[in-house]
Amino acid sequence: MDDRKYTPENEERMIEEAFQDVLNGYLNSNHRKKVEIIERAYRFAKEAHKGIRRRSGEPYILHPIAVAKIASQEIGLGSTSICAALLHDVVEDTDYTVEDIEQHFGKKIAQLVAGLTKISGGIFGDKASAQAENFRKLLLTMSEDIRVVLIKMADRLHNMRTLGSMAPNKQYKIAGETLYIYAPLAHRLGLFAIKTELEDLSFKYEHPVAYQRISDKIKSSEAKRSAVYNDFSAPIKEKLTEMGLRFEAHSRLKSVYSIWRKMETKHIPFEEVYDLYAMRIIFDCDDVSQEKTICWNIYAAITDLYRLHPDRTRDWISNPKANGYQALHLTVMGTDGNWVEVQIRSSRMDEIAEKGFAAHWKYKIGEGDEESELNVWLRTIKDILNDPSPNAIDFLDTLKLNLFSSEIVVFTPKGELLTLPKNSTVLDVAFELHSQIGFHCIAGKVNHRLVPLSHRLQSGDQVEVLTSQSQTPQAEWINFLATAKAKTRLRAALRREQQPVMDRGRKIFEEFLSKQGVPMTNEVLTKVLGVYRLQNREELYVALGSEDLTLDDNCVKAFKKQSPSLLTKIFRRNKVREEFPDPAPAKNKINTKETYILRSDDNGSNFKIADCCCPIPGDDVMGFIDENGDVVVHALTCPRANVLKASYGSRIVATRWAVETGEFLASIRIEGIDRMGILQELIQMISTHLAINIRKLDIEAENEVFHCDLSVLVEDTGVVTDLCNKVKKINGVKRATRTS
Repeated sequence: MDDRKYTPENEERMIEEAFQDVLNGYLNSNHRKKVEIIERAYRFAKEAHKGIRRRSGEPYILHPIAVAKIASQEIGLGSTSICAALLHDVVEDTDYTVEDIEQHFGKKIAQLVAGLTKISGGIFGDKASAQAENFRKLLLTMSEDIRVVLIKMADRLHNMRTLGSMAPNKQYKIAGETLYIYAPLAHRLGLFAIKTELEDLSFKYEHPVAYQRISDKIKSSEAKRSAVYNDFSAPIKEKLTEMGLRFEAHSRLKSVYSIWRKMETKHIPFEEVYDLYAMRIIFDCDDVSQEKTICWNIYAAITDLYRLHPDRTRDWISNPKANGYQALHLTVMGTDGNWVEVQIRSSRMDEIAEKGFAAHWKYKIGEGDEESELNVWLRTIKDILNDPSPNAIDFLDTLKLNLFSSEIVVFTPKGELLTLPKNSTVLDVAFELHSQIGFHCIAGKVNHRLVPLSHRLQSGDQVEVLTSQSQTPQAEWINFLATAKAKTRLRAALRREQQPVMDRGRKIFEEFLSKQGVPMTNEVLTKVLGVYRLQNREELYVALGSEDLTLDDNCVKAFKKQSPSLLTKIFRRNKVREEFPDPAPAKNKINTKETYILRSDDNGSNFKIADCCCPIPGDDVMGFIDENGDVVVHALTCPRANVLKASYGSRIVATRWAVETGEFLASIRIEGIDRMGILQELIQMISTHLAINIRKLDIEAENEVFHCDLSVLVEDTGVVTDLCNKVKKINGVKRATRTS
């Protein structure tokens, strides 16, 4: 800590200036001016946190002030929320209670503080996130007052902005959690600006080198990009001015994270990301009923100037997104021969796009009118919460289905509009209409054509559901459902049907353990599930109850493999534990607060490579301490790693590759124009000139185009990059990219 920076006089001035900044922003807003209660909340919080500092060394009170500023100026909330933001850590970190808050500031502020205090642990705190109960509390509180989660979003944004002072393993955990839960939640609430910043900050801490590289390339290409944009936008601005519109137009640059995602998913370099920017037109309109007409008039003016892409027009005005987003998007051919997206919005639509449901309250027309989509979503969330005992990870994944960022709109035969996640099926529509329709669904008619219930729907489809009373829910349906509501209802129905079988299986299992003299604990259950490769206890009980599985000596052997001391420890521990076991003691004690060096030598490796992503030296990676105490290495881009970071924070360890770690398997995809002798050239280039060991090679040619899947042994990512660059120089090869 720099003592010169934090002298008492400097601190006091810094704190007062920060609070004055919050107050000035509030006074410039449209909210009623309740300055007195905000000042009281500030003085109360300042006194409560007196003498406490953040990890960065600054006075703690600066954090609640920053959260209040975000809630007020970036989300658009009013005095009640500002007070709750200032007080949000008082009950958690000091001796004050919710009752004290209510006595000083009234019931509403106390309820918000209580809601924020409830969710400070679990997924949103330092404790192991596998406790889904804490997430339930957030969602239940959210359904009572949406402002709780909006303030929580402001809290997370400030924590991400100041993440640099945390230890590396904490950075991974918080960044992963943010990307897995908070960013989709921000999107679902319509907080687009916050969602984008959360994604970029998470990416910055998880992939610092890639983040810096893309940022530098954006900066270096700025002048060229500005020139192209000015050439493109000048005729449009001229035309709109002639039409007498009051408007502003600017270019919106793609975020660093979304550029990187495009490069990763499409396997292309930065130079081939052509849609780096979009043009945004925001016009003033005092009459809401005229907005749609003006949007389409601007659309007509632009398509008179530039050639339209026929498949990339999006009308979010007639059919707003589920998070309230409204705009008209079109894509036209730019002056440089690349496609450019143009977004057309009124100033009202723009505020809702940036501030989401908080802005809806400002423009509310009828009671409940603007929040109807949010209420539908919250009802679905309550539906998930009613599921009696979901596995914590399943629970998060199911919830993620409802935080969808890609949506489709379909219609019933009566013209009712349904908003669903991308990849939804006829069966999803059936469950959306009613659970009983879902249970008895046998097929569907899409655009008057008969289709199976697994048929994936497209936006604009008209869907009719066909049912039969003889149909019953099937376990395999879970594989082609995309909505959280449908999955939750189906699982509940299957459980009801299987309950007698499960009861029988549970009895068999308990009697078996009793004969072995082994108490029923989660550790024991985990071992048995591992032996028979089953996912959860329900699967085990059903298999036993239906006599598809018989317990044998393999179970006993699984227990005996453990050291006697560990076995005794497991069997004697009778108190109820978390659903997920702690890792066994590591062979070498691992300090999760320090960076773990990944090494290989003649005696083997001090880590395991995760099968799901197969990282190699040079990849950004993290370690996860498994049940056996081993460090399993995942690529930070791996979807499974995101789940682990969001769910097992205490078992994440920051890792770094040693200088020499050994050889690893890498997969490469090569594509090009087929010709005589190209395979021989490829093999010669790789094995002779580059001296790389080929372990597998599959090549297929069709209609003069070839695809080659190659597995090679390499030391690090640099070798793979060099290999791809050299292979691309072979005549006929058009693309060479690493696939894993």
